[in-house]
Amino acid sequence: MPSAKQKKRIRRIIYIILSVTIVATGAWMFYQWLTYRKERFTRYPEFGIVIPESYSIHGIDVSKYQSAIVWEEVKAMKVKEVQLGFAFIKATEGIGNTDPQFKRNWKKAKDNELVRGAYHFFIASKDGRLQAENFIDRVNLEKGDFPPVLDVEQLNGTTAVQLKKEAKEWLDIVENHYGVKPIIYTNVDFYKRNLGSEFDSYPLWVAHYHQLQQPRIDRGWAFWQHSDVGLVNGINGKVDFNVFNGDSAEFRNLLIR
Repeated sequence: MPSAKQKKRIRRIIYIILSVTIVATGAWMFYQWLTYRKERFTRYPEFGIVIPESYSIHGIDVSKYQSAIVWEEVKAMKVKEVQLGFAFIKATEGIGNTDPQFKRNWKKAKDNELVRGAYHFFIASKDGRLQAENFIDRVNLEKGDFPPVLDVEQLNGTTAVQLKKEAKEWLDIVENHYGVKPIIYTNVDFYKRNLGSEFDSYPLWVAHYHQLQQPRIDRGWAFWQHSDVGLVNGINGKVDFNVFNGDSAEFRNLLIR
């Protein structure tokens, strides 16, 4: 019959064997996950859309709907002379929601040397101050990032007057916090009907599809979202495509310094 000392030694050996087995199993499962993940995304021969090639700086915008993005593939893709240089990333929505892919996308975009911007999806029927605090609590902007972005494209059952009031509250609080004027994202029709000249001093990122050269809007704009059905290596499914309205010097001047 084994002694107490021998029993202790046996238990220790069993513990070591179990520990090694668990670690080995975990490593194997992780390897399988990585392999599966690599196999899941598709590489595309083209971007799948007509690219307005008169612009030199191109980018995309993403959210949880693009799932886990392989950012190395995004950065490496080049078709003719077009290569993606920036990405707008959804950060927050309303008063308490955070995009579940934000932290990962935010880090990986920078790791792969894409200029990044964070945007807040605005709920017009909710308090602008609380929405601004939601964004500020979760987004740390750094040198070389885009200014913060307010995505405002729905009335949510409220009036244009109320929308303007709450949106201006968000814009003022966020500008004061980060020390830079925010960008407004919306589509051409919504801007004309519900925002208009009161917001003309803000840089505009405008959505207007099925146009060949530029969005059909009277005021100046910084970014144009020209398609929502583009294809990019490392991303499963469709993605929004954008261009910057200017040269590389103007692009750099827009970034946080």
